[in-house]
Order: sequence, then structure tokens, then C-alpha cells
Amino acid sequence: MANATQTLKTQGGLLFIHAQTALHPGSGTALGTVDLPVQRERHTGWPNIAGSALKGVLRDAYREKVRQETQKPRKVVNEEDPDVVTIFGPGKVEESSAHAGALTVSDARILAYPVRSLRGVFAWVTCRGVMERLCRDLDLTGMQPPQLPTTWPAEHKALVPTKSPLLVGQSAQETIVLEEFDYKVTGPSDSVAEWLANHAVVHKFAQDRMKSHLVVLSDDDFTHFVRNATEIVARIALDYERKTVKEGALFYQEFLPAETIMYSVLLANSSRNSKTSMDAADVLHKVRKCLEEVRVLQIGGDETTGKGLCAVHVLT
Repeated sequence: MANATQTLKTQGGLLFIHAQTALHPGSGTALGTVDLPVQRERHTGWPNIAGSALKGVLRDAYREKVRQETQKPRKVVNEEDPDVVTIFGPGKVEESSAHAGALTVSDARILAYPVRSLRGVFAWVTCRGVMERLCRDLDLTGMQPPQLPTTWPAEHKALVPTKSPLLVGQSAQETIVLEEFDYKVTGPSDSVAEWLANHAVVHKFAQDRMKSHLVVLSDDDFTHFVRNATEIVARIALDYERKTVKEGALFYQEFLPAETIMYSVLLANSSRNSKTSMDAADVLHKVRKCLEEVRVLQIGGDETTGKGLCAVHVLT
């Protein structure tokens, strides 16, 4: 009975993340060709963003909002503001055992990935594994899932929106070309594209484009693109006097391209802070209202070079 009571107190939502610039959720150094790779799931190789990092970004955004409203120093807001402490947990390390924050933030998962196209400039690609996991997460939050295709594409096949500008050819053997690979179109992806357009993105141009540029591939074809179609950038530091690269200062960094779309599961509980009364619905409402005002968050590294700017919104 205790578990059932706890379930009733939980409110869920999805945080959608639409990268406006290249995104580097770093995983530290690596031994391979790329010195600074992006984070990836161990079992799939699909890119993700750690929930701890994402929760820190949300905390900072909420803290900044409170600071602007109260004109208090950031440190005071972080350690003493009742909303910040209740939603995200104590700001002081020595007080971390007092209570947990009321908001749970999962790792951000890939939802739609931009890939260069022969026609239509680029397509967003997704796959059965991604969409079925999205439906499972929507069920966890109590929201209605999208209508999925009855038949999924096999390898080297694709589902494409009806009359999409991505299509090559006018016959029954229509194809699309993504990077250097061609895919035979075996059916429409309209139901998935419509749901993502209405829920995953907020800007009208992105919604319109999603309806015509969303491609469903096989799991293996999708995995190939998210593993191999990232941006690899050479970074250097110059010796000021000699105008040459400093020794050891040449490295390669991996980025997820602009237009990448990800999502995270948000689960809100009632306040665990004995000093503040706040139910789960209030917690989720405050976070959602904050992001409606902020609209853009900086996630990942290289903030001063314009990387990681992401449009965000919460679906409940």
C-alpha cells in the first residue's frame, strides 16, 4: 500500500531539448582518435546527457530566476531559498543528508537526429527502438503515447512523410539519400512526425519541417548515423609569440550537431523538506514555469564559443 500511495503523489513530465547550436555533453578524455568524445549509452552507443549534469543546469536556471526576482547573491539563493532547496536539494554539501530534492531528472535520451540529405538539406532520423522507449517513458509519466507504425522498416528501408521534399524519384520505387546511403521508401511516417511536431519542438518552422522531414529507419541504420555522423572539430592553442601550436595543445573534440533533439523524464514528488510544504504538482509547475520564461539553456561544454544552446520545454 505504501508503494501505491507514493505513486499517487508522483507527477511526471518530459523535458524536450532541441539543440540550436552544436552540443558537447562531454564524457572526459578517451584513448581513441577523438580526445573529447560525447557521452554515450554503454549498451547502444547512442548519445545521451547525464541526469546529474542536466539537473545541475536546471538548478542553475531556477536559481538565476530567483536571484533576478529577489536581487539576492547567487550563493545565498542556492543555499537558502526554500524553493531551490526543496526542488533540487540542499545547496551545502554538509547538509546533503538532510533530505533529497523533490525533482528526479533522468539521463537525456536521443529522440531525433539530424542527417545530411541529398534533397531537402537534412532529415531527422529516428527508429523503432527510440520510439518504443519514448512510449515506455510516456507511460511512466501517465501521458498518451504516439500512434506507432504497424510495420517497421527493415535495413536499408525507410518510412518517410507523404510528399516529403526528401524524396528522390517520381515512381513507385521512391528513395531518399542520407549521407552516401540510399534507402527505399516502404511507407509513411506521418503519425510519428505529427506527434513529434506537436510535442517535441516549439518553434513553428521546426514543427512544419518535422512534419515533412522525419524519417524512420531500422535500429541498425539509426545506430550507424548517431555513432558516425557527429561533428569532429580540431582544437588548438597557439603560442602567442611564435604563432605556432603549443606542444600538447592539439586535440579533437566531438559534438552532436545542431538540430539534435533529446528528451529527459522528470518525476516530481511532494516536498521532502520539513521546512517547506509543496506537493508534486507544485514542484513540476514551478519547473515548467521557469523554463517557459528561460526558453533556452546552455548545456555541455564550450559555453563561451556559443556551443550547447538548447531550446527547452516541458510536456506534462
